[in-house]
Amino acid sequence: MDRAEPTIDDVPLDELGDRLCELAAHIAAAQYRWLRLLSAFDRRQGWAPWGCRSCAHWLNWRCGLDIRSAREKVRVARALDSLPLISEAFARGEISYSKVRAITRIATPESERELLMFARHGTTQHLEKIVRGYRRCVPVEEAEARHERRYVDWRYEEDGSVVIRARLAPEEGAVVIEAIRKLREEVSKTNRLPDAPGDGSAKPPRDRADALVEMARRELAGEKSSASSAERYTVMVHVDADVFGGREGACQLEDGSALSSETLRRLTCDGASVAMTEDEQGSVLDVGRKTRTIPTSLRRALVSRDRGCRFPGCTCKAFVDGHHVTHWSNGGVTALGNLVLLCPFHHRLVHEGGLGVRVEDDGRFTFMRSDGRIIQTAAWSVEPDGIEQQNGEFGLAIDERTVVPRWSGEYCDYGVAVEGLLKRNGFGDWPPTASGSAEPLEREAAATR
Repeated sequence: MDRAEPTIDDVPLDELGDRLCELAAHIAAAQYRWLRLLSAFDRRQGWAPWGCRSCAHWLNWRCGLDIRSAREKVRVARALDSLPLISEAFARGEISYSKVRAITRIATPESERELLMFARHGTTQHLEKIVRGYRRCVPVEEAEARHERRYVDWRYEEDGSVVIRARLAPEEGAVVIEAIRKLREEVSKTNRLPDAPGDGSAKPPRDRADALVEMARRELAGEKSSASSAERYTVMVHVDADVFGGREGACQLEDGSALSSETLRRLTCDGASVAMTEDEQGSVLDVGRKTRTIPTSLRRALVSRDRGCRFPGCTCKAFVDGHHVTHWSNGGVTALGNLVLLCPFHHRLVHEGGLGVRVEDDGRFTFMRSDGRIIQTAAWSVEPDGIEQQNGEFGLAIDERTVVPRWSGEYCDYGVAVEGLLKRNGFGDWPPTASGSAEPLEREAAATR
């Protein structure tokens, strides 16, 4: 009688535990390589041609990560660019991604050696407590100096754009950032990152600007919430009749700022419009009634069908525009088959950003990049055995002890750990003894135990 093939339940428990530890180290080494690829992809803006708001949104769409995890992955990938010691240990599978994620929140080239020592000898919980303790121990003198350096300023660029700059204390900045983040999530239902790379090679996330403007608009209007994008505002645009006929002509806002024809088509896709008849000198002869491009009943059907932005990978559900695939000025009908919901970000890309959309014979919508490539979801995976093979090809000697911390249950003195980090990062003697200084470090250590 043939014996049954052994299963994983037949493996001795000790061997099973060793296998788990060894594979965890292999995964950590593979995650390091993945993050290095991510750093290069982000730095070179490989996500931009696909119509994504940021690298984190691309990860959310193409790699199946939730948006919060994707943002953390991008942050860690960027941090590793300037932390060679941590990167080297991570590349060998000696420390896990969870530990790297924790220490990169405060790591600098000056303090990474100490933090790496903590990571090798302690658990992720130890590291999280050390990081929290360090963040609460900024000297009062430094905090006062930061308070004095606060400012808000703005200037006008040659093209009429307004550049706003601000410097705030951390706690104040946190309030503003949280307000922008909350509104950005409400307006775009996707999230910021952004989180442009530190080398400045990528543009800052534009949805933050949308949130900032929305925050100011609500404050001035005394509003707590906002309706659909089509009902939020009316924009007055002066247009030559030839423009809607597909020919060249003047197109400008009420203040005289010029608009492109595609911008005009985007604004009139789904919004309130007022027809104004003018003579050759620009004098208004007649003002028509305000009309809506998409009737309310049709918009309800559109929202019921699309349930949010239809652009691949976009999760925006609110503040969406109805887009005419064939614009009504070009003969397109205002009917469900010619309409698709797009968030403001992707609506702008389809009109002014070179992306395209068409309706297939079966009614599906196909989106294209500017080079004609179809934008569609694609996913791939790597089997664990493949990861081990790749690590072997990189010359990594990984076993069941590689990722295990060198901690034998000893008490962790968080106060001493935080004190060492503060000194390493140039805060001088710590804890300070002068009157009015920060609380003794022992209290901070007690708070983290």
